[in-house]
Amino acid sequence: MSFLTLANVNKSYGATRAVADMNLSVDKGEFVSLLGPSGCGKTTTLQMIAGFCEVTSGQVTLDGRDITHAKPNSRGLGIVFQSYALFPHMSVYDNVSFGLEMRRVPKEERAERVKAALALVHLEAHAARYPRELSGGQRQRVALARALVIQPPVLLLDEPLSNLDAKLREEMQFELRQIQRKVGTTTIMVTHDQTEAMSISDRVVVMETGRVTQIDQPHRLYEHPQTRFISNFVGKANLLEGRVAATGPWATVNVGGNVPVEVEAAGVSQGDAVVLSLRPEKIRLVHESQGRIGGTVKERFFLGSQWLYQVSTAAGQLAVVCPNDGTAPAEEGANVGLDWAAQQVRLLPGAQGVPA
Repeated sequence: MSFLTLANVNKSYGATRAVADMNLSVDKGEFVSLLGPSGCGKTTTLQMIAGFCEVTSGQVTLDGRDITHAKPNSRGLGIVFQSYALFPHMSVYDNVSFGLEMRRVPKEERAERVKAALALVHLEAHAARYPRELSGGQRQRVALARALVIQPPVLLLDEPLSNLDAKLREEMQFELRQIQRKVGTTTIMVTHDQTEAMSISDRVVVMETGRVTQIDQPHRLYEHPQTRFISNFVGKANLLEGRVAATGPWATVNVGGNVPVEVEAAGVSQGDAVVLSLRPEKIRLVHESQGRIGGTVKERFFLGSQWLYQVSTAAGQLAVVCPNDGTAPAEEGANVGLDWAAQQVRLLPGAQGVPA
């Protein structure tokens, strides 16, 4: 039985539906991320779970208890806000201790739990400091310790790493996951950063305009996107529009200037308009006389560990990502061949990639 459940949850502001027919079941100890662009409804969903936002219709259940209309302080959830919301006039120790004091936890037990929480986030030596004396990463850890010290059934994270610089953000992603695994707290995180969601989540919920478009494990979400939006939002993709020329277990789709592309497909008919998705890193640069299609390098960009090429072909302009293995890169203006394994091409369901 699921630990946290949202059943047909809706949130409306007048005629505007911020969240529509949200159905989500989260297992105990699971780390789930709500992913999507600004305005997709992910933060509103988190706020309905927390009780800060009234549910228009539907039901929220936690460990078998209906909390749809329960007050926020009666839900006992741990929350880390985007701004961390630390008390500036309180020390690190007092910030972490605050929730326990409000729950009237005895002083000795409170001291032990605060000490353990600070040890968990490696801040024992900073207990007497104030938020202004801490770095952004340290403040993030304090907020996390304060949320976890109350031993919540669910931890809610609202864009917790968005205020950190790129390098620290990457470090904190993995530290956050390690802490969550060690504690075992069921966690729901809101983010618009697909790398963040993919790297640390058990499952990712992709939202678009208030609706869930796909719920899946990160690698399956990346390798098997169900819509055009997901294909381009979760990572990068070359999207090729075409028509089915031949059917079977392997269909032939003519794209661009009648370039035939093989794709594993079922349930399509000859003449159907479809969209193919091909990830840039799945394409290899080969000699111009080889490969599935020829092209000309229009632009190249050095990304450190990779080279990104924009290649003009009869199928349209394709992005190609190649590892930087130390060999000389292809020059701009060079004629090249492009090759890929047929099983790496994805047929997006329905015309224009809209779910069938």
